[in-house]
Amino acid sequence: MPPVTDDDLERLAKLARRRRAELGLALNDKNAAAGGLSNRTWQRVEKGLPIRETNYVKIDGLLRWAPGSCMRILEGGEPILVEEVAANPEGQKSPVPPEVFDAEARDVVQLALIATARGTSAEEIREMSERVVRDLRERGLI
Repeated sequence: MPPVTDDDLERLAKLARRRRAELGLALNDKNAAAGGLSNRTWQRVEKGLPIRETNYVKIDGLLRWAPGSCMRILEGGEPILVEEVAANPEGQKSPVPPEVFDAEARDVVQLALIATARGTSAEEIREMSERVVRDLRERGLI
């Protein structure tokens, strides 16, 4: 993840608060848990504080933004509504560039393997990550 400034985080906070209000969502434990987050993590976003990179996609889901929207905002872009993506099924599968999906998928696989595959070498983890990304791309999932 590129360096993020306080202004970037505050911009995300403002857009997240606005979107939550549009959706009529309460900032509570029940809604946060439905998105796979703690209420504290969600509050951090709305206060303009950083969270783990892997949690931004969960915020995207809660706010019904296309995956990668939080990261787009932090990089100066705009969020993309899930409804906009669904309304254009003939277009690109996702507004997120393929290389971003590839990198994110590799990171997720590597973190999972590091956490669970004891005794697996770094090279084996990299190879498995590349294989998963290649397989997902061949199947049209990313």
